[in-house]
Amino acid sequence: MNADYRVLQDAAQWFAVLQSGSASEADRLAWRSWLREPEHAAAWQRVERISGQFQPLADDRIARSASRLLQQRQPNRRQALKMLSLMSGGALVLATGLTSWREWAADQRTAVGEVRDLRLADGSQLWLNTDSAVDVAFDRHVRQLSLYRGELLLDIPDESRPLRLLTAEGRLQARQHARFAVRQYHGLTQLNVFAGAVEIQPTSLGASQTIASGQQTSFGSDFVQPAQAVQAASQAWADGVLLADNQRLEDFVAELGRYRRGYIGCDPRIADLRVVGAFPLADTERVLDALASTLPLRINRRLPWWISLEPSGRTGDA
Repeated sequence: MNADYRVLQDAAQWFAVLQSGSASEADRLAWRSWLREPEHAAAWQRVERISGQFQPLADDRIARSASRLLQQRQPNRRQALKMLSLMSGGALVLATGLTSWREWAADQRTAVGEVRDLRLADGSQLWLNTDSAVDVAFDRHVRQLSLYRGELLLDIPDESRPLRLLTAEGRLQARQHARFAVRQYHGLTQLNVFAGAVEIQPTSLGASQTIASGQQTSFGSDFVQPAQAVQAASQAWADGVLLADNQRLEDFVAELGRYRRGYIGCDPRIADLRVVGAFPLADTERVLDALASTLPLRINRRLPWWISLEPSGRTGDA
């Protein structure tokens, strides 16, 4: 079994024991002994970090007020940011899982598990996927969006003004009707074009490259990967569907995990099982039940927010 996976499960088990209220002094001594190994300490920190996502803001009056203000329109945003600046150590930013002020103050944000669609001022349709943050800035000459986190899908009409979309790795631009999805990874931007054409200009690369309808690619600040055929699954989320077409279980679980808080892991012994189907993103528990009923696996809920998919002992495939 993969060592990292095993250590993470051990850390979750220790967390469950110590949080149960019935841990003995012997349990605590054994836990301290286990914690001495660096990889064990790192796994423990990850469990603690994930558990912290579930600490409510209800006990923090300043956090509650700032959070309400930031959900309102721009005139109140500065007031909210001023309030946030009074908080020591950026605790609220950490509590919400946002890692920068830009993400926190973005014009549009979605929570984990939320998918939202918006009509922009020029008639464009914007869909925001789970845990995403984007700024929208239109003027007489340019339509511009900045994706700070997550994923979006855009369907834009013909217009004289170009539409520009900024990511951490560069700039995308479309001048005519186009439909495309953009996903921000760490150090990488993924582009899927379903209609029209989109030009990519990486930050540190002189030449631009145009991606046509039916193509997808990924790019960094100084490279663009060769284009490949676009996958239908890359826009199905806008309809609330997670599509799997002979997908590895481990990869499927990683995608599903984007739509729920907490940890969801896949035992390496079943990682290569294949998943086929269309699954509802609004009900991840239903998706897990479907996996357990069709694949030789069981759902191990070590903690309410810590789930592992493990072999069940049955034989068979997707």
